[in-house]
Amino acid sequence: MRPDTFWPNGMRSAAAFTFDLDAESAVVWGAPDNARRMSVISHQAYGPLVGVPRILNLLVEHSITATFFVPGFTAERYPEVVREIVAAGHELGHHGYVHEQPSALSRDQQIAALDRGLDVLAQVAGVRPIGYRAPMWDLSWEMPQLLLERDFLYDSSLMDSDRPYELAVASTQPASASLVEIPIQWTLDDWEQYCFLPEISGSGYIATPDQARALWESELDGLHAVGGCWVLTNHPFLSGRPGRAASLARLMARVVAMPDVWVAPLSDIARHTRALNLAPRSIQPIDEQELNS
Repeated sequence: MRPDTFWPNGMRSAAAFTFDLDAESAVVWGAPDNARRMSVISHQAYGPLVGVPRILNLLVEHSITATFFVPGFTAERYPEVVREIVAAGHELGHHGYVHEQPSALSRDQQIAALDRGLDVLAQVAGVRPIGYRAPMWDLSWEMPQLLLERDFLYDSSLMDSDRPYELAVASTQPASASLVEIPIQWTLDDWEQYCFLPEISGSGYIATPDQARALWESELDGLHAVGGCWVLTNHPFLSGRPGRAASLARLMARVVAMPDVWVAPLSDIARHTRALNLAPRSIQPIDEQELNS
């Protein structure tokens, strides 16, 4: 399908600004001793306390509606911040309860984290998300079916396409046998550029905001050329810092000025993709017998 027929109103490509509001959850799941490290916890708290208000102002300035993926644990610790995101008109997506890595959990544990996160977002913000992003972008083979069973429309955790598509799912609900997948990529994540926490994450090298923006703009230009979907993932505790936020503002200005780029939250992109009635396609797991043959 040609780019100008895939996207609405003859647009050539799509772009979305997304924010993972991990806060402390990103450093305490699987490593509870990190909760004893006051400096580490303060590093993560910068996101909801300082980064989110700054980012919300940027989004207003550039008339962008974004998608925020929020773990339930974050919503419980910072309910007013999450309500402010919703009040500003942005989408809330599901991001686990305490940033659990789905592939490291049993099916029952995944269900518990998924349902607990849903309950918290409903209680705190009055929202039932239709979108999910796996913590650490580590989707399990069980999760797509669990999402369909809970009426999710889309996932944004996989990396096998330049455009959204319908992911075929082995489901107990034949009427909903696919989930819209909106692909992401490590090159479009600020964690790899900015995050350094001793003994937790990063090598000690921290990119400048100009370096990060150059990388993201190269992906923007490349995806635009092929009619793809550019999905930027930022973390408020990283990209909410003043110099980085100023660079992000310049990037926002460039994206919204491109006349044939559709800038939208992931929910709108997912609904548009569903309306195209694309044939679902599957990702084939690797059988252990293949490895041993």
